[in-house]
Amino acid sequence: MTRPLFVNIGERTNVTGSARFRKLIANGDYTAALTVARQQVEAGAQVLDVNMDEGLLDSPKAMTTFLNLIAAEPDIARVPIMIDSSKWEVIEAGLKCAQGKSIVNSISMKEGEAKFFEQATKCLRYGAAVVVMAFDEVGQADTRDRKVAICERAYRLLTEQLGFPPEDIIFDPNIFAVATGLEEHNNYAVDFIEATQAIKQLLPYARISGGVSNISFGFRGNEPVRRAMHSVFLYHAIAAGMDMGIVNAGELPVYDEIDPALREAVEDVILNRRADGTERLVDMAPSYKGGPAVEKTVDLAWRGASVTERLTHALVRGIGDYIETDVEEARLAAGRPLEVIEGPLMTGMNVVGDLFGAGKMFLPQVVKSARVMKQAVAYLMPFMEAEGDGSPRKAAGRVLMATVKGDVHDIGKNIVGVVLQCNDYEVIDLGVMVPADRILDEAIKLKVDIVGLSGLITPSLDEMVFVAGEMERRGFSIPLLIGGATTSRTHTAVKIEPAYARGSTTYVTDASRAVGVVSGLMSPVERPKAEAETRSEYIRIREQFVRSQEAKVRTPLAAARAKRFSADWQLYTPPKPSFLGTRSFVQYDLAELARYIDWTPFFQTWELAGHYPMILEDDVVGEAARSLFADGQAMLKQIIAERWFEARGVAGFWPANADGDDIVIWTDETRTAERARLFTLRQQMSKAEGRPNLALADFIAPIGGPLDYIGGFAVTAGHGEVAVAEKFKAAGDDYNAILSTSLADRLAEAFAEALHHKVRAELWGYAPHEPFDIDGLIGEKYRGIRPAPGYPSQPDHTEKATLFQLLDATPATGIELTESFAMSPAAAVSGLYFANPEAHYFGVGKIERDQAEDYARRKGWTVAHAERWLAPILNYEPKRPVAA
Repeated sequence: MTRPLFVNIGERTNVTGSARFRKLIANGDYTAALTVARQQVEAGAQVLDVNMDEGLLDSPKAMTTFLNLIAAEPDIARVPIMIDSSKWEVIEAGLKCAQGKSIVNSISMKEGEAKFFEQATKCLRYGAAVVVMAFDEVGQADTRDRKVAICERAYRLLTEQLGFPPEDIIFDPNIFAVATGLEEHNNYAVDFIEATQAIKQLLPYARISGGVSNISFGFRGNEPVRRAMHSVFLYHAIAAGMDMGIVNAGELPVYDEIDPALREAVEDVILNRRADGTERLVDMAPSYKGGPAVEKTVDLAWRGASVTERLTHALVRGIGDYIETDVEEARLAAGRPLEVIEGPLMTGMNVVGDLFGAGKMFLPQVVKSARVMKQAVAYLMPFMEAEGDGSPRKAAGRVLMATVKGDVHDIGKNIVGVVLQCNDYEVIDLGVMVPADRILDEAIKLKVDIVGLSGLITPSLDEMVFVAGEMERRGFSIPLLIGGATTSRTHTAVKIEPAYARGSTTYVTDASRAVGVVSGLMSPVERPKAEAETRSEYIRIREQFVRSQEAKVRTPLAAARAKRFSADWQLYTPPKPSFLGTRSFVQYDLAELARYIDWTPFFQTWELAGHYPMILEDDVVGEAARSLFADGQAMLKQIIAERWFEARGVAGFWPANADGDDIVIWTDETRTAERARLFTLRQQMSKAEGRPNLALADFIAPIGGPLDYIGGFAVTAGHGEVAVAEKFKAAGDDYNAILSTSLADRLAEAFAEALHHKVRAELWGYAPHEPFDIDGLIGEKYRGIRPAPGYPSQPDHTEKATLFQLLDATPATGIELTESFAMSPAAAVSGLYFANPEAHYFGVGKIERDQAEDYARRKGWTVAHAERWLAPILNYEPKRPVAA
């Protein structure tokens, strides 16, 4: 059989794939960068993949510069250029200066057919061939059938409706990493190979390409194994019809010259021939890295204990390796499969619960225990169903949980749910943005024992009051639990509990307290006592709250404005940003964002107290923290390598001046027409002489003063996060579901930090020589601030609407605002940029009626509307109830 010719696409002229090339371009060393291109051609590359997608680069300019230089080098220019970018403006910049016929990498239908047609038409006009990703409105294709279906649809659209030459269509059916440890990834190479074969038969003249290095991301750092994986994969993919691929042509071993033992192990993985293929290759890999394989020493003494003791050990330690073997042994010894759950498995989970309650186990370990428990139950289910015993057994209680309407955050709720499940409670999770009627209808329908509400943003507090009121109106009497980042015992006592007189309302501090609260409320003996104690405590809190408010001296708004912060505008000249308007950042480099991660909040999400890195050596939580950190680091590498998430952002700058407590955004530098207005709130607490009552507007030069500017941003690393988490949940793996969500949050915060650094050093450029110092960044040891609407400096979440309008944020980033102005995806951050060297963070605190009324007037609201959105900071009771 004659194997088809294969076109090697050189991968080293890509800033996202080559650290060396990225540094050369970033430093402006294009002469050395041309040497990289030349080496690729000399090593056998027949096409050069050129990519300039790096957050700190002017990518269109870099692409234009490099391609113009290549055109003057005959030994490089003799091969075609693949213009590779996720940004259309970069691709078009390359098309305008590329010599000869080029290849665009890539376009897809992920944003719908209209955008697909628009870009394909331009490629046709420029005479370029085009790589079409197997990516549609639903997402990237991962199975054979999805790959073929998307490619067929794109082919029909291009050839039949646009007249695109079929020989200029190159499909990329997505090469994903195999041997990652996740079972669902094991068939990815086979799916690609089979899809390639089908596409070549079904779609005449179309070509097939792909990024070959993706296949081996699980073995980064072990180049001999990676090269062997590339060679073996190509051997089979080319035979199936693959025409070209992005590879390092100079480092591709000959298939027949690969060590036979390694080749067989790699082939087992690539072709998914053995269930243990990944483990065998992982064990073998170190011996090919240049050093001896590390001998694993695992203490298996516990395997000699009784089956109940073994199951308890596995649950406490989160070890799933032997769980099915041990559960089968327990099943054979039991009368019925259900007895295994109610007997040894619950014995083990009770030990987990006791250790957690005693502070001897920590949240990450408990969630791992839950994963092993689910694995055991999943094994038993077929046996239970065969006996007609597949119906849910009687749990300790049934708890319904929901994130309230308008809110999209659910990490804390998910953690609480897992902990309750570990303690034999049935948890019904309705998800996020759940309206009151659905919560209460489901509670009735499912006959739940307890309802739990969660929320992160301040408008959720009002929604919780509304739900409590609806429970009262509809005659509920079951306990109501309240939790979430913005909730508090005081708010629960003052606002929520009085709205629900028929039943009890209890604030739950964190997951470690949830089990104790729920067990007390589920006990016929303990419940009356627990509820009575809570009511007494909340009465005291309300009385104390009233006394504290009466004792505080507040400053009238006029007097507070007279004490405003006033900069010396004669001595300070506001810097002008490098551009006005907005700039988008699509598919921002996740590896770059990882450098900016603040790990301390990561541990706080898992209720491990302490600062990173000291927490890793903590006497109490150090062991749990180290294990969690190792898991987090491993998953983060996988997220980056396999692009689980997509990071998108937008930043903008506009001429601005202060008008009292408002910030006027001008349409242009003439400053004659107002484009928008940002409204700020002023502190009204009584302050010592010489200490100002601040508002954010104080940090912007007033109208008639110097020409000032303001910036804004919105970023997310959450595109794809929900799908990843749901995939883990569907597999019974809550631990990795929560881990992936918490890492998405960290990457979003890192994106905000990275972009602010870029703003200071480049885009606004008022601190061009600021070094990268992660400790300094986390400690906010830099000039300028980025306050966010809904937070202490501006507690009004509705200001996000103006910010998003200015940024055109939703089209640019895919972030949407809910009716309560929460951002979706949840892993998102937005805010304003202030450059004034005297700008600093502060909290507005409580405000009086005069400011609420003034704020309503300025925004064109009714006073009642203002009181609704400012409810958490009002220092008085509104004249009418706050409506949800």
